[in-house]
Amino acid sequence: MSIEACAGLVERGDPDRFRAAMAAPVAAREKLFPLYAFNLEVARAPFVTKEAMIAEMRLQWWRDVIEEIVSGAPARAHEVAAPLSRVVREAKLPEAALDALVAARRWDIYADPFEDQAALDAHLDATAGGLMWLSAKALGARDDEEAAIRRAGFGHGVALWLMAIPGFEERGKRPLVDGRPEAVRELARRGLAALREARKARISKQAVPALRAGWQAEGVLKRAIADPRRVAEGALGSGPAGASGSLALKALTGRW
Repeated sequence: MSIEACAGLVERGDPDRFRAAMAAPVAAREKLFPLYAFNLEVARAPFVTKEAMIAEMRLQWWRDVIEEIVSGAPARAHEVAAPLSRVVREAKLPEAALDALVAARRWDIYADPFEDQAALDAHLDATAGGLMWLSAKALGARDDEEAAIRRAGFGHGVALWLMAIPGFEERGKRPLVDGRPEAVRELARRGLAALREARKARISKQAVPALRAGWQAEGVLKRAIADPRRVAEGALGSGPAGASGSLALKALTGRW
């Protein structure tokens, strides 16, 4: 039930966010790792069983954990729940955003497609957007920065979503409302526009490490725009050397 345990989970299950967190100051890592581990545990819940009811129960367990944390009840003896409770209470993180992040994962349990593009957008905002906002707020972001930070999270979410398309399709899911190349390109363009819009805002310096979780998003989105076929091929990633250099440069210059 330590920060080290959370960091280990993130390192194994979410290496890009792990690397982004490791580029942050030590004090920031102590807040980022429990949130990233919580996100990882929630994201995994629908996929550890083929039984929909069991998956629903796993997600409900986390919704109950959040409710207890916010209400001030003793933290559950769990390697992520206990560190998470400290971060949530110290930063007064909003229950609504935490709960929405969990509730959105119900989509992963079932085979139903999104009703429309607005539903997919809402899913990306609740997951990637919500996590980025919660992480930034934990580091000291002001409430009036939420909209810009969520826009950055949405852009990151689009990049993550496009990279996950082959895996979703292997599971029989329909992750896109419109899978035509021109529609995929437009989604990537919207994600890139969201990132650029967010970069025009003034974000508190202490919150910037949270936004570096999306350090690879711009490159991914540009590659999807240039050639949407790379989405289906699972070929949106960049080389490890170039990616590492990009993150190091952002950390050195204070950018995201």
